[in-house]
Amino acid sequence: MQRLGYILLYPLIFLFSRLPFWILYRISDFLYIIIYYIAGYRKKVVRQNLKLVFPQKSSKERLIIEKQFYRHFADLLVETVKAFHIGLSQLQKRYVINNVKLINDISASGQNVIIVGGHYGNWEWIFSLATSTVIPPMATYLKINNPYFEKFMLKNRLRFGGELIETKKLKETLKQYHSQNKLFILGLLADQSPQRHRAKYWRSFLDAGPVPVFTGPEKLTKQYNAAYVFMNIKKVKRGYYTIDFELITKNPEKFNNYELTDIYLEKLEKQIKDLPQYYLWTHNRFKHLGKIPKKSKVTIKK
Repeated sequence: MQRLGYILLYPLIFLFSRLPFWILYRISDFLYIIIYYIAGYRKKVVRQNLKLVFPQKSSKERLIIEKQFYRHFADLLVETVKAFHIGLSQLQKRYVINNVKLINDISASGQNVIIVGGHYGNWEWIFSLATSTVIPPMATYLKINNPYFEKFMLKNRLRFGGELIETKKLKETLKQYHSQNKLFILGLLADQSPQRHRAKYWRSFLDAGPVPVFTGPEKLTKQYNAAYVFMNIKKVKRGYYTIDFELITKNPEKFNNYELTDIYLEKLEKQIKDLPQYYLWTHNRFKHLGKIPKKSKVTIKK
């Protein structure tokens, strides 16, 4: 059945990914109507999130953000499929990485790099970074149940270089790099909700809280003495994005527990508040709002 599903869907993905952008965005306009008006995909979650984050805004203002988000979300879907075939020259015109020199200079100095960002703008096209760094960057992914689609995804995501590590194998992979004295560049998206019972740090996020937050990037940064870098994604216009890397620190050991996590989240919060329509509001980020386990040892920042 898995092979059959792959055989049936592969031709559609193949053909769809080869369509020019002007046709894809006409399809996106149609998808927006389907997703928003007909299916109402996770509309309740989106509205709850926006109300929590922007209580000071009127219902009309939040509705505008909501519709803008779903239009962007439809664009993101077609851009994700287009990524399976887009050429490097076209991708580099549409996804401009402004200061990769910062990453390369850190690597050249003999230090690891951990890049943190959020589900904002288009994070799917960041695989093009591998064409510009002196060390092949790596990122994590969740294993796909269908092995045929997983092989297809890995092959296409890595066609410009880099490395994709299954999330549960990340710690083991980094240990191997360290034992072999190999440097790494690791990209992580750390804005979604960790499992409630495993979270060690709770804080306000987007003025709604406390909620559990991921602290893994900070922990790995200190463990491997990596430079901590924020990935600031901006949507310039439809189908065009820029990336600016912002150095947080090259000396993670100088920061107390969770300070680096706070700095990262504050940068992400500013990014989201400036143009909220480009954040992934369909994720139920506040499902654990205020539900701090009573018998666990956690740190809380109000």
